[in-house]
Amino acid sequence: MATEVRVRRVAAVLAGIVVLGVAAIAAINRPVDPAGRGRTVIIPPGASSSEIGHVLRSAGVVRRSSHFVLAVRARRLTRALQGGEYALSPSMTLLDIVDIISRGQVMLHPVTIPEGFTAVEIVGVLAQEGLGDRARLAEIAARGAALFPHDFLHWTPVRSLEGYLFPDTYRLPRGIPERDVIRALLDRFGQVVVPMWQAGGRGRSLHEVVTMASLVEREARLPQEQALIAGVLYNRLRRGMRLEVDATVLYALGRHKSIVTYKDLGVDSPYNTYRHAGLPPGPIANPGLAAIRAVLAPVATNYLYYVARPDGSHVFSRTYQEHLAAIRRYRSVP
Repeated sequence: MATEVRVRRVAAVLAGIVVLGVAAIAAINRPVDPAGRGRTVIIPPGASSSEIGHVLRSAGVVRRSSHFVLAVRARRLTRALQGGEYALSPSMTLLDIVDIISRGQVMLHPVTIPEGFTAVEIVGVLAQEGLGDRARLAEIAARGAALFPHDFLHWTPVRSLEGYLFPDTYRLPRGIPERDVIRALLDRFGQVVVPMWQAGGRGRSLHEVVTMASLVEREARLPQEQALIAGVLYNRLRRGMRLEVDATVLYALGRHKSIVTYKDLGVDSPYNTYRHAGLPPGPIANPGLAAIRAVLAPVATNYLYYVARPDGSHVFSRTYQEHLAAIRRYRSVP
């Protein structure tokens, strides 16, 4: 009988301990402020659970840093914690916060890369959105082809990533290495452009297609003229004529100008298609899908020349005399 009493007492004490433990866990897990507003919390890469706890306490999303440490240890997630930029709130439970940080559910920021932007312009967009250091991004874009495992980069004769940074809208986290930011654009190129080229390249190398598409992208302001301009440029290549594309001169100069002068045409650069025959060594911009489609399926035409009207459309000519007449009519030659 005495033994049964002692067993019952011990069981009651243990039950009390369990109840108290459950109550303590519930209290610790309770949100700091159920009506609290969300806020951005930045966790440094490689921070310990204790350091993260202090960051969270300072941000007001947990009551005590020690609570976070205990919860992480209890769930055996100490090594799973990930740095980054998080959207957290005092209305979240402690365990919800632990789960978010251990899964690396960082904030994603939308960034749109317009069609026809150069690598320099893309770097500017990424840096402005806080997606990397401008100098490091620029270095990778200018000379980083060997840094990535993508097969299509192994076929390029230049080290630049110009032409392969696919224009699209991305959702990227801040705080990741610049190489990973650039990798996202290259991955998208591989997903979208490479299959199109494989299906319709017709013996043309991917580098040739992307290079030609970049010329079309920068020359054609109207989408409906892209395939026709591609047809004109291919006609000139087949006849051994220099392409004489103003956009390549501007790329060689490294700056945009509304009017290309005779002096500009003499710039000493392999990208200057007024001085050098054939395509330039590589793309002069990062073309979008429409320009790539235009190059894969150019319009069959007898035109060899075109000149821009003030509204951005073009007048196309078959002979040099027609072309000169169009120039005299639609623009003055400096």
